Parts: sequence; C-alpha cells; structure tokens
Amino acid sequence: MAVHVAFHGVLLFPSILRPSVMAEVKAKRFIQSSDAPDGQAYCTNFGAHKPGMSMTEVAEYYSKWAGEYEQDLNQDRYQGPYYACMAVTEAFPVDTTNRKSVSILDVACGTGFLGEKLKKEGFVNVDGLDPSDKMLDVARAKNIYNKLYCEFMSDATLPIDNGKYSCVAVAGGMGEGHIPCAALTEMIRIVKPGGYIIIVMREEYLTHVQEYAGKLENFFLKLEKEGKWKRCSQTVVPKYSFDNNGIIFKFKVC
Repeated sequence: MAVHVAFHGVLLFPSILRPSVMAEVKAKRFIQSSDAPDGQAYCTNFGAHKPGMSMTEVAEYYSKWAGEYEQDLNQDRYQGPYYACMAVTEAFPVDTTNRKSVSILDVACGTGFLGEKLKKEGFVNVDGLDPSDKMLDVARAKNIYNKLYCEFMSDATLPIDNGKYSCVAVAGGMGEGHIPCAALTEMIRIVKPGGYIIIVMREEYLTHVQEYAGKLENFFLKLEKEGKWKRCSQTVVPKYSFDNNGIIFKFKVC
C-alpha cells in the first residue's frame, strides 16, 4: 500500500506502509489545513526527518536550511527549547544552585535557541554540539556558548572527558536520521554522577521513527537496570512542534 502526500501539487512523501506512515499522513493533513507560511514551514521541517536519510544527509539538510531555520521554527511553531530550558531550570533550582557552576552540553544545539534561553536563566557555562557547520556559524555569532563541537551525537566517542558536564540537554535532536539509541551511552559517559540528561522530543517519534519504535524506551529501561541512570520523570507537553505533543524525559546519572 502506498501513501502519497502532496503540497501545492508537488509530490512530497511517497512511502510504503511502515511506522512512519502515520506521521506522513498527519503532515499532509496539517499542510492542507494550514495557511501557506505555516504549511511550508512544516513541510521544510518534515524534510529533515524523512525516513531513510543518513545522519550525514540530515546534517547537510540543516546546513542548507540554516539561514531560514529560525524564521521557520519560531516559538509560535516550535517550543522544544522552551520546554528543555524549563526542565533544566527545574533540575537546578535557582534558590539551591549556583547556576554559574553548572556545566551544560546543548546537544543538537542548532542555531542556539536553547543556549539563548539558558543564558537568560543564569547558566553561563554552556557548550554546544551539532553536526551542521552552518547551523553552528549562526550559533557562534550569538556568543552564548563557551565551546562548540561540530560532531554527531552517536555511539562514537566524542573529544570530551568523562564526567565533564552537570547536564546534557537535547531539544529537537531526536528523529529519523538523527540521534540513535546507542548514543545514550555516550551521553551518560560525559555527564558526572548525580548529573542529568534531559531529552525533549516529539511524542509520536517513540512509535513512528524506525530507530526508536519498540527500542528507545526499552533501551531506557536497560540502562536503568544496569545502574547507569535513573528515570526521574517523563512529561507529555502540548504544542511541542506545530500541533504535535512533545515528551520530556529527565534522567539522573548514577
């Protein structure tokens, strides 16, 4: 069975029936029911999450998109950085924490949406990581990160010391061709014991993304059983991305 999604008469998403097909159908409905700017922004964002894309292809897509990314994914359309910042501030309350001493790695930092919000909340020791050099160029110009890494977040060892950070925060880094399940072990390696890993993602990706369907939450549990981390909370939030719910996972590293 094939599903064909068109926008303004252009065929966008031919697919066979698979877990991601529901996301494609939902994208079609949103595009058809939205005004042109919102529909085009949704379409562009969907293009970064097409099934079958490699991590390198995804990084290249974001580099081409870098100039329009912030306009397309303004806060009216994308609230992932807001929710991630909220989770970080809750993990490090201002009345009990010297936020200047908290070290954070913003994974999939893109153009710096989350970094900007963290700085406003008093977090000044923040680094960023993203595989797209053009997205990092935009982030670098904002002067909000101490250091930027042009790297993929995968199971490969990063040029970062064990236990360097108090927190790893991921907003928008999960999806087709994005961060794989195996990368969680590398996140744990670079966070100090007692620190946090915060992942904010579209809720439907748990079932619609091939890499995550039936795997990601099981891997969460496996790591907890192995004593690597403890799940503190998971919270479903509305309007994470366009009209899609998001989910916030917060883990404490052991």
